[in-house]
Amino acid sequence: MAFEKLCLIFLLFLLLALLSHSVVSQSSKNISLGTSITAVEKGSFWASPSGEFAFGFQQIQKDGFLLAIWFNKIQEKTIVWSANGQNLAPNGSKVVLSTDGSFQLVDPTVGQGSQNWWQSFDHPTDTILPGQILHQPAQLVSHYLPNNYSKGRFLFALQDDGNFVLYTTNYPTDSVNYAYWTTQVFGSDFSVVFNQSGSIFVQRSNKSIIQTISSLKDISAQNFYQRAILDYDGVFRHYIYPKDSKYSTRNHPMAWSIQSVTPSNICLRISGPIGGGACGPNSYCNFDGKMKSCNCPAGYSFIDPNDVMKGCKQNFVLQSCDEASSQAHLFYFNEMLHIDWPNTDYEYFKPVSEDWCRQACLDDCLCGAASFNEGACSKKNLPLFNGRFDLSFQGKALIKVRKDNSSSLIPREINPKNDKSKLFISGLILMATSIFLWLLLIVAVYLVLYWFRRNNQKLPKSSQFGPIMNLKSFTYEELWEGTNGFSEELGRGAFSVVYKGVLPNHPKNLVAVKKLKLLNDSDKEFEAEVSAISQTHHRNLVKLLGFCNEGEHRLLVYEYMSKGTLANFLFEGQRLSWYQRVQIAIGTAKGLLYLHEECNTQIIHCDIKPQNVLLDDSYTAKISDFGLAKLLKIDQAVTTTAIRGTKGYVAAEWFKNKPITMKVDVYSFGVMLLELICCRKNYDSNVEDEIKMVLIDWACDCFHYRRFDLLVEDDKEALSDIERVEKYVRISIWCTQDDPLARPTMKQVVQTLEGFMDVPNPFVLQSVTS
Repeated sequence: MAFEKLCLIFLLFLLLALLSHSVVSQSSKNISLGTSITAVEKGSFWASPSGEFAFGFQQIQKDGFLLAIWFNKIQEKTIVWSANGQNLAPNGSKVVLSTDGSFQLVDPTVGQGSQNWWQSFDHPTDTILPGQILHQPAQLVSHYLPNNYSKGRFLFALQDDGNFVLYTTNYPTDSVNYAYWTTQVFGSDFSVVFNQSGSIFVQRSNKSIIQTISSLKDISAQNFYQRAILDYDGVFRHYIYPKDSKYSTRNHPMAWSIQSVTPSNICLRISGPIGGGACGPNSYCNFDGKMKSCNCPAGYSFIDPNDVMKGCKQNFVLQSCDEASSQAHLFYFNEMLHIDWPNTDYEYFKPVSEDWCRQACLDDCLCGAASFNEGACSKKNLPLFNGRFDLSFQGKALIKVRKDNSSSLIPREINPKNDKSKLFISGLILMATSIFLWLLLIVAVYLVLYWFRRNNQKLPKSSQFGPIMNLKSFTYEELWEGTNGFSEELGRGAFSVVYKGVLPNHPKNLVAVKKLKLLNDSDKEFEAEVSAISQTHHRNLVKLLGFCNEGEHRLLVYEYMSKGTLANFLFEGQRLSWYQRVQIAIGTAKGLLYLHEECNTQIIHCDIKPQNVLLDDSYTAKISDFGLAKLLKIDQAVTTTAIRGTKGYVAAEWFKNKPITMKVDVYSFGVMLLELICCRKNYDSNVEDEIKMVLIDWACDCFHYRRFDLLVEDDKEALSDIERVEKYVRISIWCTQDDPLARPTMKQVVQTLEGFMDVPNPFVLQSVTS
């Protein structure tokens, strides 16, 4: 729907000509004078006649509501216009259509509000829609963060002189700072047009097109919702969203997909003499062609992880200028290829060697980093700004970092030898006492459980999990009928078979019913899976709906995953796009991070592999099969167990009878990440070249010779994103180190996959830990 039509629709509200579809009122009625919409938790809005757009309150914070217009027929409810994002309305606020035809805000804490509480609908905030024309002068202001709609750091301006410019601002003021993209066209009577065919261009008053900014190719505009937005990160993006699943394709899934970006690489365009650049002080920017990521160099961390564009801070004490030369040995350099902070140089030397450059920076207390490129050395002082990843820059950044952060922060006198001895003896006494008490407790618990189990064996199995875990208890007869006698098999494992089922009372009807084979320890596995997954709730975990624990029957009922297992797409010729594989890797990592660190009981999955990652209609990755999961107490870091998991994905510690930690899942994820990158199994005896049989070994060889293209040689999408391929191969090798201590945590994995953290050289880490 055109933006002008949208404006007309909501102006017609003032004339009382539209129907309301508010979720808190009748489904269809005329809007009467005195009618209002209220800021409440479940939402309150008026919908347009087509239902495609809605006007009302969206809850942004716990007690903060944004008055906005949004797309109403898609799941995301994407906002296209908002009012006063810096001053959210409190719970209970109302917008009233007054008897004089004007809007008024009623703040429950103040009283009747003003008639001009928000901007006119004729003036957009950060978004324009098909059919909208911006005349001179006009502007869009980015919002601050994805969920913070206050004014942000970037400005889109169609100026009086006719020039169309993207600016950074002197945030938090509105004044412009530096132009990072412009049409370089000047004159009067210019306008920016977003037409119904999906083209965005600058035109003269005589309708002649001066410059095209974006256009749709090979698709029909009428089948897609569209929007163009100056995003919070400063990139002007053109998005589309299929209006129906029949228009969805691999390149255009049922989600917002990016059609164009302006400028083509914001990281390289923002390079003014002042300001933090695209990502803030001490950080560097990377652009993959569609999305920007901000990263901290090793030794630094984000000032505010929720607002990465504030920049990065040191995680160590800086070099003292009082004794710079004597402290040089306390520091070393992290090398970062193709990364530079070009506007922070204060000394330049050429020709010199890299060793000379390093020593010159070590001896200079003001030198926070240096760059070395083809015999040229540049010293850089802190803070570093306008950092970027740039393949055209063939040099390297040398980031100066203290070798031992802790030694510079802890006073020496608090750790004398006498205190060490006393603490050691006290610790031994406490440990011996604790062990004795624990042994007594274990014996007591064992006796109680033995007695209980012996007396409980004769009792029929019942749905004892249901009331506690809020799961539905099914009868065996219900599941027999729902699966048509367990006739349609979806998959099978060593101890279970999964069938497709239909349950009339389930919202989506289709379910997956997992039937455990009756073995000596099937009760134990059944209880483990129900216990593990019933406590979890995450977008990247398969949802357990219920179970059957009746007589000899042990069944689990899951939500149905229409696309099946990830293995089907990796190993059976149905290759997913590179972008989809990247999202699956990130989603799986986030699911594991939740199991390891964020759910109430920490869980080690123990069997991460493509067969246990399922995909829904939108190809969202969901971890399944918790039959081997191990639960950890909050204060427990390791567990012991017999060898589990699947050959090829099992970490070395399984075979060495060592304690098992969450790092076994990290190892398995690293193997699976390589399979996602290369679209092949971790071991393939059918390959012609013997050195390629074991995928991890082959990836290490490619890493050594910097030939990452060989891993994805027939994948054009991946080849066009070879920097990300290199980073992901680094992550997978890091995850699959033999020593668990050398592997990252899943939090670090997620941060590196999303570009919020640098990936260290895994072979350097291996040598350090060994």
